[in-house]
Amino acid sequence: MSFDDEHDYHGDRGQTRTRLPESGGDGYGGARRPVRMSRSVITVVGVVVLLIAAIAFANRGGGSHNSASDGNDRGTGTGAAADPTAPSGTKPVKGTSAPDSTIPAGFANDQQGAASAAANYAVALGSDGMFHPDQRHAIIATIYTPSAAAKLTTSLDAAYSTPFLAQLGLDANGDAPQGSTFVSRTIPVGTKVESFSTGAAKVSVWYTGLIGMAGTDSKNPVTTTWKTSTFQLQWTGKDWKIASDTEKEGPAPVPGDDTASTADQITKAVQQFGGFTYAR
Repeated sequence: MSFDDEHDYHGDRGQTRTRLPESGGDGYGGARRPVRMSRSVITVVGVVVLLIAAIAFANRGGGSHNSASDGNDRGTGTGAAADPTAPSGTKPVKGTSAPDSTIPAGFANDQQGAASAAANYAVALGSDGMFHPDQRHAIIATIYTPSAAAKLTTSLDAAYSTPFLAQLGLDANGDAPQGSTFVSRTIPVGTKVESFSTGAAKVSVWYTGLIGMAGTDSKNPVTTTWKTSTFQLQWTGKDWKIASDTEKEGPAPVPGDDTASTADQITKAVQQFGGFTYAR
């Protein structure tokens, strides 16, 4: 699996209707209209009352959110609804896979634990460590099942070849030239548990990524990408491990009109802002 050349969005968009100022009168909208204002006040009050009633109704039914009527079917694990991102109250993992590792370990053997593991593993696979042989081997050995890791290590070594690294501006060890900063980072946007059963889970992670070289002479400036990875997880050695995975492009939103930052600004941001762990 390669996150090196990281990451089509669809959906209906609503329409926004704008009311323009009425003509006539002074610059503040002309003479007041008491009757019209009263109707507006009544409308607002009515909306507030309905909102309060809706909140009260939702709170009253909060205890049965995970019932079969919500269409999520959490009990059987066959649902594919979006996972909640609000705090669940479940304690997150406290440790990592090794003292010198940044990859969380000890995920819960449930749907939430599987989703958290998948998100964190997507982060590890999208990190700049994947471009360094020793770090890549450690990452693969940590997050994949032993059998999957044995097969994947060789194929990834071939994928991260010296010619490929050179195209990115890196040397054979994955190091950037002096004065430049190589950036590779994955930021999960959301997870979806596709299926869940005892000892196995299928989880998709939608994420955006940063990839490129920040430097004045860079021919590969840092860009954003959007992808979705789907992980087949197995409960192995008292933790979730990846048995296999697939990756596809998007969904990608319409690019905004943000002004691109300078190489120096990107470098400082990467150095000053650390990445997150995604353990809920």
